[in-house]
Amino acid sequence: MDDVYFMSQALLEAEGAFLRGDVPVGAVLVREGQIFSRGSNVKTTDPTAHAEIQAIREAAGRMGRWSLEGCDLYVTLEPCAMCAGAAVNARLRSIVFGAWDPRAGAVGSLYDIPRDARLNHRCRVRGGVLANLCADILRKYFERRRKLAGKDGKN
Repeated sequence: MDDVYFMSQALLEAEGAFLRGDVPVGAVLVREGQIFSRGSNVKTTDPTAHAEIQAIREAAGRMGRWSLEGCDLYVTLEPCAMCAGAAVNARLRSIVFGAWDPRAGAVGSLYDIPRDARLNHRCRVRGGVLANLCADILRKYFERRRKLAGKDGKN
């Protein structure tokens, strides 16, 4: 198994979110070379309902502990500050992401939380895996939202 395979699985999660009308970001958490948990963005009143948080929570629950050492997170969009911080706090080994997020990315774009030497844990990072496919589904989602907003006059 490799980064492309696991990112394609995260893309399947993003596609599920797209079909539900949620922002299409998907994540899988890999443990010992196998997908251990999955997540996707969920439209809710919970501001922490990001794909990465969903996958981390599920894995921690299944493992019965907060430390997810040795696990790798694959996510279709560069994590935000909250999700990058959660990855560090969960002691993830690595974060692999697809599309860069120049407006809110905290894994190299605006900030680089997982590799900040001032923190007590650091994660390896690899960005740009299947970046075009990951960006395309987001682009389609927001184009559709803008089109629908234009038809009924709402934002």
